[in-house]
Amino acid sequence: MCPGLRQALFKDNRPGYVDLAVDKSAIKTTIYGHPEFTAFINGMNGLFAKWRKKAAATLKALKAGCHPKQVIVELSEDLLAHYTGKLLIDKYDVYQHLMDYWAETMQDDLYLIAADGWRAETVMGKDKKGKDKGWACDLVPKPLIVARYFAAEQELISNLESDLASVTVRVAEMEEEHGGEEGAFSELDKVSKVTVTARLKEIKGDSAMSEEADVLNAWLKLSNEEADLKRTLRDAESDLDGKAYAKYPPLSDAEVQALVVDDKWLAALGAAIHGEMDRISQGLTQRVKELGERYEIALPQLASKVADLEQDREPPSRANGILLELTPGYKQTELGVIPDDWEVKQIGQFDPYITSGSRGWAAFYSEHGALFIRITNLSRRSIYLDSQIFVS
Repeated sequence: MCPGLRQALFKDNRPGYVDLAVDKSAIKTTIYGHPEFTAFINGMNGLFAKWRKKAAATLKALKAGCHPKQVIVELSEDLLAHYTGKLLIDKYDVYQHLMDYWAETMQDDLYLIAADGWRAETVMGKDKKGKDKGWACDLVPKPLIVARYFAAEQELISNLESDLASVTVRVAEMEEEHGGEEGAFSELDKVSKVTVTARLKEIKGDSAMSEEADVLNAWLKLSNEEADLKRTLRDAESDLDGKAYAKYPPLSDAEVQALVVDDKWLAALGAAIHGEMDRISQGLTQRVKELGERYEIALPQLASKVADLEQDREPPSRANGILLELTPGYKQTELGVIPDDWEVKQIGQFDPYITSGSRGWAAFYSEHGALFIRITNLSRRSIYLDSQIFVS
């Protein structure tokens, strides 16, 4: 498969061996831009489009009283058969996408159709306190109605949302820029339309406060623009909500079928299966990159590099017959591994004074003098000096 792509990615080294013909950073663009791979992706898209057309006709022919379990069995078996024998893509991965969507959404929709046919009924929702929280339609959600019939209105709302977000950012930036101790907002307990307006009245006519007044007026202008955009956006959303709600009652069976089968079910499956193709494409790219990195350096070069490192390495030590690899900065002694700047000495070399029992030493404790080692500083294997006492 894709012999031309193979030639574009690899070049002959010696019999049975190849090298990358492109830089590792160019692997993805080489694969995605090659005509053979493009043809493969287009073929896979065409394969799904063919099944989609057949499945759409089958699903739109369903009527009240249909059996959802039988529908999904026939639909899934047909999908498996359709993708059997196709290169690179696993038919069971495609099948799993269908079954996941069936469990998530499609099953409930089909039981609604089996009970009531192609009826898109809206219901009013209420929260726990009985307050109205808007309307909804399970079979044909509002976004499907909006996308098919009110795209212009939705585009207007999207533009208003973008404009509002931009103004809100500018307001926040201005407040941050002039919010320091000497900033234009320093005299305000809280930056709001009321406090800014009051401050402008307070400094009106004072030429020494002209810069502060300019900032406050600029903020007030942006704040008013933000409020106007919020109001306009709220009105546009309310208008669209009313139009969408009014669209449901006159919907014909054919229109509901198009919304549910084409715009909802098969659109979701199409996105999932196209995502599967993206995963395959990325996996292929990653695999070629891994091979390139794994065999970038020939074995003789690796062996030579290891030998050089072995020569530079400190000789290993042994403890209890076990070969130890010493960390740089440490050395092996008869007491074990210790830091390089430590020495091994016997206690007698320090000319210590050793005593036992209670001798009233607490009366001689001081901040300086001879180090006083207590039993609390000792264990069977170590001396702990994190808690030191001196005597003098």
